[in-house]
Amino acid sequence: MRSGRYPPDGACFAGRTLLTANTGSTTLEIWRGLPSPVGTLVVRTSDFRLAYRLLAAMKRKRIPCVQIPHDAPLPEPQGIWLATPEEVAESNLPGGVGCTVEEVELGIEQAQRLANWHGPVSLLAFGIDPGPRPGLAWLGDGLLLGVEQLEGIDETVDRIGDLLRTIEHERAVVRIGDGSPTIGTRLANVSLTRGLEVERVDESTTSAGTPRHQHHVSAARIAQLEGVPVRDRRPVRPTPGEVREIQDRSRQQSGGRLTLPGELAQAVAVGRLSMTEALDEQRRRGGNGR
Repeated sequence: MRSGRYPPDGACFAGRTLLTANTGSTTLEIWRGLPSPVGTLVVRTSDFRLAYRLLAAMKRKRIPCVQIPHDAPLPEPQGIWLATPEEVAESNLPGGVGCTVEEVELGIEQAQRLANWHGPVSLLAFGIDPGPRPGLAWLGDGLLLGVEQLEGIDETVDRIGDLLRTIEHERAVVRIGDGSPTIGTRLANVSLTRGLEVERVDESTTSAGTPRHQHHVSAARIAQLEGVPVRDRRPVRPTPGEVREIQDRSRQQSGGRLTLPGELAQAVAVGRLSMTEALDEQRRRGGNGR
């Protein structure tokens, strides 16, 4: 390796080690601490299988890349890095692209687009997979920019407001899945109250192959789909199934000691009470709701 020069396209840095293709074999050379060349993608994950496949795919595609420990700072402050969706969601570093072992190629494509992306976003699309802990994803002109799992409706819409203030854009839309009607309606109502453009999206095709509780993964798929515009606030009417689901969760959260009655379960469904507040009220009443 010639000192002071970056390796040719296709080289992958692995920690402080450089892997290059040499007449069909893999040659190991020492990377002498040179800064990452512009456009270099960073693999920053503790998932060994994901890291291996990302590095192998980028080497095959001749994409400059570097691997660093999952908790290490980025070589460049504005660098683009790849990791699992969970690692990206839990990190406070910008520029993270979440991908799975099954979608390595898509993750690399998104990372490359993000690395070459400059200027305002034409369409900033937010996808929400509604549930007790909504999944949120946001895309800029079709490129996945981030995902998060949040604790409630107000926190979710607050987060959208924060992102709208920090990402320059021409148009923004909030796309909400239809899998949880009551929570989805509440999300739409709060978003409309804050002056946001809202669409409802058919979720039937977004959850296929998604692990249970991976709501932020479904949210990314929801953000990609055009939905039906929602222009007016709608009344919130919990379905019997949603009430039963909240009652089941109340038993789980109380260790089987309490079951919320229908009245309190409906209050939780429409957002008047949190689950904790409803369980406290049931304890105060001295009943178990059965």
